[in-house]
Amino acid sequence: MAGVLVTGGSGAIARWCIVELIRRGYDVRATIRDSAREAEVRSSIATQIDPQNQLTFYVADLMRDEGWAQAVAGAQYVLHIASPFPPGPPQHEDDLIVPARDGTLRVLRASAAAGVERVVITSSAAAIAYGPTPPSGAYTENDWSDPTSPQTPPYARSKTTAERAAWDFMKTNAGAMTLSAVNPTVVIGPVLGEDPSYSFQSVSRLLRGDMPMIPRLGFNFVDVRDIADLQLLAMTSPNAAGQRFIGTAGFLWLAQVACILRERLGSDARNVPSHVAPDVLVRILAFFDRSLQGVVADLGERTELSSEKARNELGWQTRPLDDTIVDCARSLLAKRLVSP
Repeated sequence: MAGVLVTGGSGAIARWCIVELIRRGYDVRATIRDSAREAEVRSSIATQIDPQNQLTFYVADLMRDEGWAQAVAGAQYVLHIASPFPPGPPQHEDDLIVPARDGTLRVLRASAAAGVERVVITSSAAAIAYGPTPPSGAYTENDWSDPTSPQTPPYARSKTTAERAAWDFMKTNAGAMTLSAVNPTVVIGPVLGEDPSYSFQSVSRLLRGDMPMIPRLGFNFVDVRDIADLQLLAMTSPNAAGQRFIGTAGFLWLAQVACILRERLGSDARNVPSHVAPDVLVRILAFFDRSLQGVVADLGERTELSSEKARNELGWQTRPLDDTIVDCARSLLAKRLVSP
């Protein structure tokens, strides 16, 4: 079976991609920045499937050229998932933009030189939904965020800049290699490993009861396992070449997420708040909680994104969001990443 390189192998999406690739018989190469992470990542994969001799690790950093040629050598496909995702606003936006953009170009250059057939980059819905609202009301793959706008947060700028750079690279440097992009919304679901992505905070903070009331916020959510499936569809489908695909299962207000947790988890959800906070209270709390600073502008805002392209052209399907939320919560509790 063909070889696949997965970058950022210790990340939440990457781990589920590795699981699914091994399940389908692929030989997997995974990059990590620190070789000390290998044992932990391998053991987390083994909770889902025995990797046997199908999984090999390579040390490579988005900010360094060393290691990429060796990691990609012999691979037919590359899933480029590695990208910085901080828990709060960075000290400077270049702390996100530079590694996201330069790392993507490093991976593409190494892939083209190695004769890779297709690269799938994990971009983000943040590279789509920070621009003018489309006439239909729902953002599609035709839309782009504006990285020059002061309303576009640093993370969205980094993902937009990196994806734009990838498509520009392909115009003149790719040879026979093709590119696809997957643009997930807020990724949640079962946790593999002990350091879940920051996007899982939407569930863990509710379980902990970090706030006595729920901010008037909502997000487009998607299951991490469904995003792994979309990555593989984009990797192998002939009509995915040169295309972007939004990955979302739908929009929910945090109050709806809280209701699902209380109804399905019983006493494990005893700290989940039941009242919605006035916007003014959240704005005040944001002065003391940096993780809230990036979302206060979204209070009361409902953003719609369409995943019809992935569903219609690739046959992609998603789990019910209720089940995804509960699976996420139960895994956080089981791993004691949240103490109710």
